[in-house]
Amino acid sequence: MASLRLLLASLVLSSLLCSTYANVLFSSLKRTLIVTASPPQGAVLKAGVDKITVTWGLNQTLPAGTDSAYKTIKVKLCYAPISQKDRAWRKTEDKLSKDKTCPHKIVAKPYNSANKTVQSFEWLVERDVPTATYFVRAYALDSAEDEVGYGQTTDVHKATSLFQIQAITGRHTTMDICSICFSAFAVVSLFGFFFNEKRRAKKGEK
Repeated sequence: MASLRLLLASLVLSSLLCSTYANVLFSSLKRTLIVTASPPQGAVLKAGVDKITVTWGLNQTLPAGTDSAYKTIKVKLCYAPISQKDRAWRKTEDKLSKDKTCPHKIVAKPYNSANKTVQSFEWLVERDVPTATYFVRAYALDSAEDEVGYGQTTDVHKATSLFQIQAITGRHTTMDICSICFSAFAVVSLFGFFFNEKRRAKKGEK
């Protein structure tokens, strides 16, 4: 009886591990969603100031039932290839569990299979989004939270409908204040050292 319980526990644990560490390949996904975003090619947006209008919907030319497994839609902001060069923290991987192309989540919404109309919403570019060139991608997820479909605003080569974001975050002001404080401390320390040495020199003369 104990061995049977142990066997059942190991099976449950192995199934949980398989689902937790499931490696979904991006190359295995079908482009079933049509996704567009408002910024025109080459537009420059300011983080914390400008907004992006995103629309997505199921490609109506696909066979009926294509979206039967869809439960959630996650829309993400993704680095274009031009912003991935020499930056390992933005690298593209076929295994989505290791891919770092789309680190910025815009929104996650339940997918309503009964209502296939185009969804549209506005997103204020977050202030902590770094300066780079971007596009928008949406993933369709199943009940196990695994990606089963996608759509994106750019082409296969990620060369069209790209836009830029400039990070106007206020962190530059903080860094400026810190640098001024350190500079002031260095100057005060230097003068203090100078007057201290001068005072010692006078004492030595006496």
